[in-house]
Amino acid sequence: MILRVEHTTEFGYDAPIAEAYTELRLRPLEGGGQHCSSFRLRTEPVGLRVREYTDYFGNDVLHFDVLESHDRLSVTAVSEVVTPPAFLGARDEPTPLELYDYLEPTDYAPFSESVAAFAARHASGTGGRERALELMSAISAELVYDPAATDVQTRADEVLSLGRGVCQDFSHVLLAACRCAGIPARYVSGYLYDPKLLGDNAASHAWVDVWDAGKGWLALDPTHDREQSESYVRVAVGRDYGDVPPTRGTYKGQANETLSVRVGLQAL
Repeated sequence: MILRVEHTTEFGYDAPIAEAYTELRLRPLEGGGQHCSSFRLRTEPVGLRVREYTDYFGNDVLHFDVLESHDRLSVTAVSEVVTPPAFLGARDEPTPLELYDYLEPTDYAPFSESVAAFAARHASGTGGRERALELMSAISAELVYDPAATDVQTRADEVLSLGRGVCQDFSHVLLAACRCAGIPARYVSGYLYDPKLLGDNAASHAWVDVWDAGKGWLALDPTHDREQSESYVRVAVGRDYGDVPPTRGTYKGQANETLSVRVGLQAL
């Protein structure tokens, strides 16, 4: 499938700010059968010098400064991406350091008693793939999708206590449960194409890659209880959401910031 993604982020301030630094993780990844055939970035103010680097996890990071006084910043990323029918996960075994990163607890995915109990209750299979699939299905069955229940800081143990959340929360629960069960897992950020959502009614999405020594990487979406398909666009991977936010930055000034995001996906 060929998908066009347009992601616009607008930052507003109730007083002028200066010396703003912004990082973006918006360029879709290469690999796993996915290919980003084109990528364009538009900014307002225009004419900003945008630099880039590859982070520790292999994600493309764009960054820029706005030194002049301003009260508004807009960034639009437009991508065209060729997606595979299924994630073609690499079979190369992760390095010892990568395994360490993807087996350790994080702030978002702690090894709390509730997470450990959830993992022990549902991961009864013999292989990593089978246990990860069991955990994914249990999360989908036991948690309710509710955008009003959590925020961007909510941890996996809090999600289990609430019994509800959004894709980020479902993914953090799966991350924590897999790691408690000894299954290496990493967070994936990106997009999910839904032909019923027209215009700018789409949103960013999150799911999880798990490592099975015999099968390689497997991409699982606990929100929809299914494996990654051609409808998914991968943008970044990391230990949890903290490694992969679409935008991150800082600025000099006393102003309060407001953030609005519009995302549109179209099949070409």
